[in-house]
This record gives sequence, structure tokens and C-alpha cells, in this order.
Amino acid sequence: MKNNSQMLKGLLEGCILKIIKDKETYGYEIVESLKKGGFKDVTEGSVYPIVLRLEKKGIIDSVKKPSPLGPKRKYYSLTTLGHDELDNFLMGWKELKVNVDYFINKEVSYEK
Repeated sequence: MKNNSQMLKGLLEGCILKIIKDKETYGYEIVESLKKGGFKDVTEGSVYPIVLRLEKKGIIDSVKKPSPLGPKRKYYSLTTLGHDELDNFLMGWKELKVNVDYFINKEVSYEK
């Protein structure tokens, strides 16, 4: 499966919501958290469109705060809808993981 960008986009969205739930944060910090978590190829160019879409849908809120280095930063937090969206993601992820693990961890014999 060479082109897994759609699958990755959905997973990144869920991970971004979890990062924001844990701590009010800004874009660059989200990217760094994702990289630290193993998403080495993630860039600001892939994260910011997701964050913008989440904000437009009312899933996250933003507020500009002063930065110790340069212009103000846009800090993100979850809305009530965002908490619901994260809960739905986590439930879906757990179910999907169980289903995929079933096939990965068992010997599958295919009849011809």
C-alpha cells in the first residue's frame, strides 16, 4: 500500500486532537510532538491544513498569545465538540486496531 496518505490524514487528525487535549498548544509544537511520537515525515505543511479544517468545523478553538520569540502565536484548545470528536476517534481506533490485529496475528489460510 504505497499511497497511505488518506489513512495517515485521519490518524494525524486524531493524534492532533489528543495533543491539544493534553495541553493548549500551537502549530509548531504540534508538529514537534508528532515527530517525537514517530511521525518523522510530518511537516508544518501537512499539519496546518488539518488544524485549519478542525478550527473551521468548530472542533478546536484558537487564541493568539504573546510569544517570547517574535510575533504572537495561535494556541489551540478543544471545544466540547472536539472532546466528542476525540472520544469517537479513540473508540474507532480501538475497534480498528482489534480488527487489524486479528488478521496480522493469526495464520490465515486461503482456500483456492
